[in-house]
Amino acid sequence: MREEAWIRDFNATITVCDREGMILDMNNKACRVFEKNGGSKLIGTNVLDCHPEPAMKKLKQMMEARVENCYTTEKNGVKKLVFQTPWFIDEEYMGFIELQIEIPLNMPHFQR
Repeated sequence: MREEAWIRDFNATITVCDREGMILDMNNKACRVFEKNGGSKLIGTNVLDCHPEPAMKKLKQMMEARVENCYTTEKNGVKKLVFQTPWFIDEEYMGFIELQIEIPLNMPHFQR
């Protein structure tokens, strides 16, 4: 998979899957965050196998419907924004990307 050099060390997790959920690539942060689950060894496995029910069912439905999902989560005092979105090349559906970005517990919000 072709990538831009900055993606590898970007300070948020990036996990890229194909149409069936096979993990094609993970950046360094994703490999570290998911180290307990295998880290870079997850490349070539199915992302659906990494999720328990009901999250697995929801992710499968999102992939089939090609819809985005965005939420925040907090674990061990770390709050994250999770953004899951389909990706395309020349309007052809290629699969799903998940970004996890650590955010402050009390992040300011501005109406503009």
